[in-house]
Amino acid sequence: MHLSDFVLLLNALWFGGAFIQFSIAQANTLKILLPREERSNPIAPTLAASVAFLGGMNLPIGLLSFYLLAARPLFFQPVQAQLVLFLFFAACHFSQFIYNVPVLMRGGRVGVAYWPVLKGPMLRIFVIDAVLFAANLGVALLLVSSS
Repeated sequence: MHLSDFVLLLNALWFGGAFIQFSIAQANTLKILLPREERSNPIAPTLAASVAFLGGMNLPIGLLSFYLLAARPLFFQPVQAQLVLFLFFAACHFSQFIYNVPVLMRGGRVGVAYWPVLKGPMLRIFVIDAVLFAANLGVALLLVSSS
């Protein structure tokens, strides 16, 4: 298995998992985002329902990663196409990683606002998105250097 195949597999698993977490396991996601004392707040069900959009955005990215890995379509063979798609995947991970940086800089959960970035599931999300950003960018840089 080539590095690019391994990274595509990780993308498919991660974005597919994000779909499950945000679109199917909304109640679980709410427990991550809200402190216990705020889960009875009348706005909590709206927040839980709204995270389904995050899953909806992650699903096609995961499916694209899986399709590229499993089907190896002809349009993905040129180095330029691979470069564009790995940069796209890197940007997807970067955008999910970078929005946690200001939360981290504020110290994570502040009262009932924000979420704890440096512990629990959010730490895992933060680190994995950073690592997968670097992995996808690394594959893109290897493609540039080999062409």
